[in-house]
Amino acid sequence: MKLTFCGGAGTVSGSCYLLETKKTKLLVDCGMFQGEGFSEKNKEPFLFNPEEIQYVFLTHAHLDHSGLVPKLVKEGFKGKIISTPPTKDFYPIMLFDAQNIFSQGVEDKDSLLYSKKDIEDSIPLFEEVEYEQKVSLNEEISFILRDAGHILGSSIIEMWVKDGKDEKKIVFSGDLGNSPVPLLRPLETVDSADYVLIESTYGDSIHEDAKKRKYFLEDIIEETVSRGGVLMIPSFALERTQELLYELNDLFMHGRIPKIPVFIDSPMAIEMMDVYKKHSKYFNKETKYLMNSGDDIFHFPNLVLCEEVEQSREISNVPAPKIIIAGSGMSQGGRILSHERRYLPDQNNTLLLVCYQVKGTMGRELQDGAKEVEIFNEKVSVFAQIKTIKGYSAHADQEGLLRWLKKIKKENPIKKVFAVQGEKGPADALVLKIRDTLALDASAPNIGDKVEL
Repeated sequence: MKLTFCGGAGTVSGSCYLLETKKTKLLVDCGMFQGEGFSEKNKEPFLFNPEEIQYVFLTHAHLDHSGLVPKLVKEGFKGKIISTPPTKDFYPIMLFDAQNIFSQGVEDKDSLLYSKKDIEDSIPLFEEVEYEQKVSLNEEISFILRDAGHILGSSIIEMWVKDGKDEKKIVFSGDLGNSPVPLLRPLETVDSADYVLIESTYGDSIHEDAKKRKYFLEDIIEETVSRGGVLMIPSFALERTQELLYELNDLFMHGRIPKIPVFIDSPMAIEMMDVYKKHSKYFNKETKYLMNSGDDIFHFPNLVLCEEVEQSREISNVPAPKIIIAGSGMSQGGRILSHERRYLPDQNNTLLLVCYQVKGTMGRELQDGAKEVEIFNEKVSVFAQIKTIKGYSAHADQEGLLRWLKKIKKENPIKKVFAVQGEKGPADALVLKIRDTLALDASAPNIGDKVEL
């Protein structure tokens, strides 16, 4: 049995792992590369023949895990795509939005990474699988999906693979959640494994206490309001925006912050809310209780949902103080750019970063203290306050990753741990911690590495 790291190794994005047995070739994730130097990498040939792949497991719907599936279909994949029901429903929203963005201004449509038709062709290939349900693919492979607590429908994959009389268990962590968080149930643990691929996005850092993040948010809002400023929050449409709405609803309801206008300037985030409502059975007990008691957790009186472009433009006519939540979470595109161009030069305003900022993105530049950025080919001075709340991360930090890994039983020790989905620094730091504190064999692979299991 052979495992090839086709992406998500030495980098946060592009998650893609090829597992080959005597009769089966499958992928875990087929993600898009994002950030510095990766725009052309998505156009490179896959490290395998798409026509030979029989199954694709999607751990969740974020583009760095699902974004190249239409390209895979375009190049001949006709197998099954396995995911949870929420992931299946989020997938077309995410992919059509991405395709629309990268096709803007491109005259030669044949040069695009993939077309809308390729996305449409991929949707019928989905096969939904619920958590905790053991499924046999064939005589070689069976699996269970566990709740990763990262976003709604995100999965840890436990996979049993028979090689003759021998059976090995491989665990793909996907992205592990920063539990406890609003909306979602805690991430589940795994009771045994021979091999583990564990994410390492925050493999070298510790988040602020997740329980305190709402109070940090409250303080930042109050400080911005006291200056008569605008609070801009670049946010991922999937999960982060819904979490922010949940916590803003709570702060307003209990009179913790002034009742100022809140604009959700993201058509995709608004569309995502319908998926959340459809799959409310996946929420944690507290959220279910609030919803059953009649609290609309995604709506409050001073909330304005901006779907149309004209509604987005009208935000500038509303006097400060106000809160604007818009995509993209790393300021790489989307409606947040117009607001940043307008409000970054004013020292009374605040830009709050609540998402991971990949190296090479404008969000990362701002986080690292840039005094000037380029937006729409225009130099924009940065005088606004730049704040970061890491407690809003949807990823476990170093302590959380080690805690999850440690809970895997030691009766049959893990043979090997691979630190993936992290930049080199965080991945290497996590490897050292795993070796030192858990006494396990661990390494951080690079793209293209192959290992025999």
